[in-house]
Amino acid sequence: MPEGHTIHRAARNQNKWFKGKVLEMRSPQGRFADGAARLSGQKLTKVEANGKHLFYRYMDSGDVLHVHLGLFGKFKIRKPPFPEPSPNARFIAWTDEAQLHLAGPTACELLTPEGMDAIKARLGPDPLVAGVNGAEQIHQKLARRKSPIGRALLDQSVIAGLGNVYRAELLFLVGLHPFTPANEVPLEKISELWDLSVTELKIGEKSGRIVTVDPAEMGKPSRAKLTRYERLYCYKRAGKPCRRCGDTIVSAEVDSRKIWWCPTHQPLTA
Repeated sequence: MPEGHTIHRAARNQNKWFKGKVLEMRSPQGRFADGAARLSGQKLTKVEANGKHLFYRYMDSGDVLHVHLGLFGKFKIRKPPFPEPSPNARFIAWTDEAQLHLAGPTACELLTPEGMDAIKARLGPDPLVAGVNGAEQIHQKLARRKSPIGRALLDQSVIAGLGNVYRAELLFLVGLHPFTPANEVPLEKISELWDLSVTELKIGEKSGRIVTVDPAEMGKPSRAKLTRYERLYCYKRAGKPCRRCGDTIVSAEVDSRKIWWCPTHQPLTA
């Protein structure tokens, strides 16, 4: 499932091509036929990202198109001459200059502004929403949770936009064992986790990929010079040596999803 940096990058790219433009729209698949008919011919005011959600705002009508890609959703931006759309496309939207093609989303629905606000209200702070300082909010949300911090970080009501890769990498970077009870993580450590999530997701949004390793540790001049096998500290590296200490990276499951960590850098304290 795309993590928050991918969704914010999609919003930025789509705003570049479609913000302020009148879009034609149709649903080749037919599952969004009524919504496409309503939105076709309207001016798109802005595409907004929050966590793993995208909101397409049409100010003149008040309509909001909500998209959540889920596990299988994909966008494509195509240039003319436009190819014949896939019959599985949930919708295509276009101007003379570009076409937006969406297939396979978990959610594609029309909302009112109040419906959009209700979804946002259920989400935790998003590290990529400018001006948000989420450390205190997260700390309050975790105060009564005895479940592992590794579980809490995938709960979008705690922090919006993190997925399995960033979860593992951020916990490594702050030195937290994934099975540490969430309510035992001090505010200082939550603040460190929040600040790193802001930094790392901004880098990911800009580059289009997740790279958390300090390139100097790999003898490389920049993150761009790291190979795909050098970009991460622990995600999917079970049985391999920690890049910092040489201890063996281990893994376990939290809610049927694997997580990876270094026993030396992320000790589970009593």
